[in-house]
Amino acid sequence: MPKKKLNNISEIRRHFHTNSDPIYFVSATNFNLLGLDEWVKNFKYICYMDCFDGRHPNVFVPSEAPHDEFQSIEDINNYLLQHKEVVDLIKRRGGKPKFVFLMFDEKTEELVKELGGELWFPKAKLRTKMDNKIETVRVGDKAGVPSVPNVLAEVPSYEALREITEKAGIGHDLVLQSAFGDSGHTTFFIKSEADFRRHEHEIVGEGEIKIMKRIDCRGSAIEACATAEGTIVGPLMTELVGFSDLTPYRGGWCGNEIFSTAFPPKTRKMARDLTFKFGEQLRKEGYRGYFELDFLIEKKSGDIWLGELNPRITGASSMTNHAAFAHADAPLFLFHLLEFSGKPFSLDVEELNARWADPDMIDSWSQMVIKHTDDSVDVITQAPQSGIYRMLPNGRVVFDRFDYHRRAVESEDEAFFLRILRPGDFRYEGADLGILVTRGRSMTKNFELTDRSKKWIHGIKTAFSARPLPSAAALEDHAFKIM
Repeated sequence: MPKKKLNNISEIRRHFHTNSDPIYFVSATNFNLLGLDEWVKNFKYICYMDCFDGRHPNVFVPSEAPHDEFQSIEDINNYLLQHKEVVDLIKRRGGKPKFVFLMFDEKTEELVKELGGELWFPKAKLRTKMDNKIETVRVGDKAGVPSVPNVLAEVPSYEALREITEKAGIGHDLVLQSAFGDSGHTTFFIKSEADFRRHEHEIVGEGEIKIMKRIDCRGSAIEACATAEGTIVGPLMTELVGFSDLTPYRGGWCGNEIFSTAFPPKTRKMARDLTFKFGEQLRKEGYRGYFELDFLIEKKSGDIWLGELNPRITGASSMTNHAAFAHADAPLFLFHLLEFSGKPFSLDVEELNARWADPDMIDSWSQMVIKHTDDSVDVITQAPQSGIYRMLPNGRVVFDRFDYHRRAVESEDEAFFLRILRPGDFRYEGADLGILVTRGRSMTKNFELTDRSKKWIHGIKTAFSARPLPSAAALEDHAFKIM
């Protein structure tokens, strides 16, 4: 008997509100898909970090078990999937379990299979291929989505770099990106031989590098979902990048804003059109489901260039999936789950995209990812709990009440804080302390942090206390992407 087709948003919402098979988001924290459990029945988070101190009804954090040192979020997820308490939970809840992740590899795929589950994302091999910044340029070229003037080449020396760029005609004020990695760690600004020498060990011998002409631009982010019915496109968001109050990494992502007038209408339309074209090309490449694009928007000309592709959910996903249009229709990630569910559906993607492009469908929010920015290592003795915080008239930040909903923020005098590090954890340069979500903007019209944002950051940072390490033992840089 053929499956009944879902014919509209109402039927799609009802389908997930009555979902019977368990769906698990396995990750270090539940930040990326925060709130999705309220849209999907039997949706649970399996996490390594207990951001809510056991008070979130759908977050499961197993007790600590012996493990090798984590080198990546994939390591964390593979540890969780093998943890006896997690295995017992999955068996106890029964059904045909489905799994979604922020990051995963071939080992993760094997572990999901051993648990009798399905992984609702494209294969790790395909994701890795698409995640390659060099491949992104090629996919964009096929789709008619232009990248910043660039050349792809191996760089054996500074002299060779000069020759390559002179031949390509892109000048000598450059941005180099290696094929993989977080932009804060693998983006290098090269204007002189001294700059090159500083990053030489991360460039030479690393294979093909993306060598770009440096432009004066604003960063932006947009998320979308490639489905059988077409590519559904979310709103264009600003990016917070490289603010020293938030991150020690030059060029490092540290937050987003979503508001209806983030960029001129022409720019917003162009970004949406390019994202749709890129999504349609991804479908031809065999990729489907959720993805995010970074666009670079030149300040003077307004020209828009493809920055990079993240073939997954991202740190911006919480913003996309909590916007006003998501509450009016459905979160973007719900369409990803629908695509992998095997449930037949019919959707007027053109009409949906047009509706989501309406400025009235977008309310104003901001998130700031707060890292430890000092070049020091210590052990946290006190940490602010997750929940709602209030800024007093004198600028002081105080805890107001516990909540795990960001929509509980009632005004710009309040903020939702999701704590990452807790007492007993090491605090080192680049460590994520937590995420602060506020109504309204965190940046000025000139894309600088507002004084209010700086007060919020200071208030949260000073709520942490730490003691020095008992010895001079230094900690390696363990800063890998966890969100």
